[in-house]
Amino acid sequence: MVEPAESWIKFHVKASTTIAGKFDKWDASLKFTSPDETTGVLEITIQADSVDTGSGLKNGKLKGKDFFDVEPNPVISFKSTKIVKTGHNTYEVDGDFTIRGVSNPEKLTLLVSGRGTGSGEIKGTMVFNRKDYGMNKGIPFIKIADHVDVSFHLKEKHVSGPPLAIQ
Repeated sequence: MVEPAESWIKFHVKASTTIAGKFDKWDASLKFTSPDETTGVLEITIQADSVDTGSGLKNGKLKGKDFFDVEPNPVISFKSTKIVKTGHNTYEVDGDFTIRGVSNPEKLTLLVSGRGTGSGEIKGTMVFNRKDYGMNKGIPFIKIADHVDVSFHLKEKHVSGPPLAIQ
């Protein structure tokens, strides 16, 4: 179970003026069918209209049809399809990322700490091209890069299922 009060999902886009923010409403789960961590399934669901850049103008633009288009597409999601261990505490996670109703395969990089303690932390990053999801427009007078950096920190507490094997 992820503890939202101690967790966050943020994004950053290089632009002529900073476009960075977080999402206030989201849910994440990491479930395992066996002690083998490669059997895990990571699911993240974000309420797109909970975007918070600290600017009402930027929030409004991001919620609009040129970007997140939140009315017909209220959810941004990631569901893993494969988890590969790449180091002692590092993983690459392939999955389906959906934004604006468009799904594409993307890759997350995870750093896991606190395994076997009953609670742990997962730090992750992902970079995606906004144009792959139909976000081709810009904001007047602001130059925006195509690549969006996403980072997240999930603090979790083990509540059920088999404990993970420590390797």
